[in-house]
Amino acid sequence: MKAQKLPKKHIPQRTCVGCRAVLSKRELIRIVRTSEGILVDPTGKLNGRGAYIHTTKECWERALKGSLAKALRTDISEQDKAYLLGYIANLPENTSKMQN
Repeated sequence: MKAQKLPKKHIPQRTCVGCRAVLSKRELIRIVRTSEGILVDPTGKLNGRGAYIHTTKECWERALKGSLAKALRTDISEQDKAYLLGYIANLPENTSKMQN
Protein backbone atom coordinates (compact mmCIF):
# COMPACT_ATOMS: atom_id res chain seq x y z
CA MET A 1 0.00 0.00 0.00
CA LYS A 2 1.13 3.50 -0.78
CA ALA A 3 1.33 6.02 2.03
CA GLN A 4 -1.24 8.77 1.71
CA LYS A 5 0.21 12.17 0.92
CA LEU A 6 -1.30 14.98 2.90
CA PRO A 7 -1.97 18.14 0.92
CA LYS A 8 0.32 21.07 1.67
CA LYS A 9 -1.24 23.70 3.89
CA HIS A 10 -1.85 26.94 2.05
CA ILE A 11 0.18 29.81 3.52
CA PRO A 12 -1.19 33.23 2.51
CA GLN A 13 1.45 35.55 1.02
CA ARG A 14 1.42 39.34 1.36
CA THR A 15 3.63 42.15 0.07
CA CYS A 16 5.24 44.70 2.39
CA VAL A 17 4.23 48.18 1.18
CA GLY A 18 7.58 49.53 2.43
CA CYS A 19 10.07 47.30 0.62
CA ARG A 20 7.80 45.24 -1.69
CA ALA A 21 9.14 41.90 -0.34
CA VAL A 22 6.63 39.02 -0.45
CA LEU A 23 6.38 37.03 2.76
CA SER A 24 3.88 34.95 4.67
CA LYS A 25 1.05 36.95 6.19
CA ARG A 26 2.16 36.09 9.74
CA GLU A 27 5.57 37.78 9.29
CA LEU A 28 4.05 41.19 8.58
CA ILE A 29 1.97 43.71 10.53
CA ARG A 30 -1.45 44.59 9.12
CA ILE A 31 -2.58 48.20 8.98
CA VAL A 32 -6.29 48.70 8.33
CA ARG A 33 -8.42 51.66 7.25
CA THR A 34 -11.66 51.70 9.21
CA SER A 35 -14.41 54.24 9.67
CA GLU A 36 -12.62 55.36 12.89
CA GLY A 37 -9.34 55.94 11.05
CA ILE A 38 -6.18 53.95 10.48
CA LEU A 39 -5.37 51.24 13.01
CA VAL A 40 -2.71 48.59 13.59
CA ASP A 41 -4.46 45.21 13.41
CA PRO A 42 -2.47 42.60 15.36
CA THR A 43 -5.17 39.95 14.86
CA GLY A 44 -5.40 40.49 11.09
CA LYS A 45 -9.17 40.19 11.28
CA LEU A 46 -10.53 43.74 11.49
CA ASN A 47 -12.91 44.80 8.75
CA GLY A 48 -11.59 47.37 6.32
CA ARG A 49 -9.01 47.96 3.63
CA GLY A 50 -5.67 46.54 4.77
CA ALA A 51 -1.97 46.81 3.96
CA TYR A 52 1.02 44.92 5.33
CA ILE A 53 4.40 46.20 6.56
CA HIS A 54 7.53 44.56 8.03
CA THR A 55 8.30 45.07 11.70
CA THR A 56 11.23 47.41 11.02
CA LYS A 57 11.37 51.20 11.21
CA GLU A 58 13.01 51.31 7.78
CA CYS A 59 9.97 49.78 6.06
CA TRP A 60 7.52 51.89 8.11
CA GLU A 61 9.34 55.11 7.19
CA ARG A 62 9.24 54.18 3.50
CA ALA A 63 5.57 53.22 3.73
CA LEU A 64 4.59 56.48 5.45
CA LYS A 65 6.15 58.47 2.59
CA GLY A 66 3.22 57.52 0.40
CA SER A 67 2.93 53.84 -0.41
CA LEU A 68 0.80 53.12 2.68
CA ALA A 69 -1.72 55.83 1.78
CA LYS A 70 -1.87 54.49 -1.77
CA ALA A 71 -2.37 50.90 -0.57
CA LEU A 72 -5.14 51.96 1.81
CA ARG A 73 -6.66 54.21 -0.88
CA THR A 74 -6.90 57.18 1.45
CA ASP A 75 -5.02 60.20 2.75
CA ILE A 76 -3.35 59.70 6.10
CA SER A 77 -4.48 62.40 8.54
CA GLU A 78 -2.08 64.03 10.99
CA GLN A 79 -3.83 62.21 13.84
CA ASP A 80 -3.38 58.82 12.11
CA LYS A 81 0.24 59.66 11.25
CA ALA A 82 0.94 60.50 14.92
CA TYR A 83 -0.65 57.19 15.96
CA LEU A 84 1.50 55.22 13.51
CA LEU A 85 4.69 57.11 14.46
CA GLY A 86 3.96 56.29 18.10
CA TYR A 87 3.63 52.63 17.16
CA ILE A 88 6.88 52.48 15.21
CA ALA A 89 8.83 54.09 18.06
CA ASN A 90 8.86 50.62 19.66
CA LEU A 91 9.99 48.71 16.58
CA PRO A 92 13.54 47.44 15.98
CA GLU A 93 15.83 49.66 13.91
CA ASN A 94 16.78 47.01 11.37
CA THR A 95 16.62 43.22 11.07
CA SER A 96 17.65 40.72 8.44
CA LYS A 97 14.23 40.81 6.75
CA MET A 98 15.53 41.01 3.20
CA GLN A 99 16.17 37.35 2.49
CA ASN A 100 15.09 37.31 -1.16
